[in-house]
Amino acid sequence: MLAERRVLAERRVLAELAVQGDAEPEGRTWPWVDSPRAISCLLRLAARGEHDGVRRLDPLPRPGLLRASEVTLSPAQQPELFELEMLGGSLERRYRKARPEVEAMPWGTLDLSHFASDELIAARRAWTGAAFQEHRTGVACAATLRALIEARAPLDLIALASRFPLDEMVHVELCARMAMECGGGTEILHDPTAMVVDANPDLPALMQAAELCVRFFCVGEALSIPLIRGTWHAARHPLPRAVLGRIVKDEAAHGTFGFTFLDWAAPRLSDDDRAVLGHAADLAIAFISHQWDDIRRRPKRAPSPGDALAWMETDSYLALAGRSMEEKVRAPLLARGIPLSPMPAKGP
Repeated sequence: MLAERRVLAERRVLAELAVQGDAEPEGRTWPWVDSPRAISCLLRLAARGEHDGVRRLDPLPRPGLLRASEVTLSPAQQPELFELEMLGGSLERRYRKARPEVEAMPWGTLDLSHFASDELIAARRAWTGAAFQEHRTGVACAATLRALIEARAPLDLIALASRFPLDEMVHVELCARMAMECGGGTEILHDPTAMVVDANPDLPALMQAAELCVRFFCVGEALSIPLIRGTWHAARHPLPRAVLGRIVKDEAAHGTFGFTFLDWAAPRLSDDDRAVLGHAADLAIAFISHQWDDIRRRPKRAPSPGDALAWMETDSYLALAGRSMEEKVRAPLLARGIPLSPMPAKGP
């Protein structure tokens, strides 16, 4: 039964990746899932020869490799539109009281008349995609929180982690409202049951929590903080600068959390355990590296007024990404005895 559940989970991830590898014009966006274990799921399916209408993967899946037409989705797996809502009333008032900084942003100050239409479309896509990614990170934080409780991690560590899902929901709202400020959100279709891939259920509770902390926090969150901070510094308009500054402030605790967990768990981890965690980190790092390759292949463009919507120039972004990966992700993991594969010779 456990093996059957894992196969079903892998197929669900495969279906999500296939849907999100496709794209259509006119603002429709199919975001690529960046779950570190998604690559592993795909490779295991290919190795077993379980095609289900999908061609064998050779040698490593990349964004855009699979297309929706190559996978037959069951009705339960049909993608849904990513939409957000507020219940309002007393619940919203309590939310606003807990996080008053959202309403304190300088909303309504963005003058769109200075921007070209293609820049506005790009901004709408970017901020809608950011809202979706923050939503997915909220799922990742909630999954990690559950694993920490099941592993009986220290209460104060769990208490700190309990704040993270709320942070991410605030970031979802901030990014979504930025998309609206730029003219409205773009369409994103997704499978809500495949937002992230959970830890290996065959592992003990402690190792499940450790795997999620490594993938989601030691790699994902630790790397995102310097990149968001760099974009924050690059933003020239007060509104996106305020939004990004708020996210940077909240994310500071997220970026160090995974390493705090590893420091507590260290006496309980064997060399084999560390090897498993190193493999999980390698998958996450490999996927991010492929994303960088995609960014590197994009045509360069000259600076424009649209940069005020909070873009970083590609070369600057990739240079910062490479330094951050070494300093904020790989070095702290290696210092804690987590073995990692060497990075490819080419860097951002």
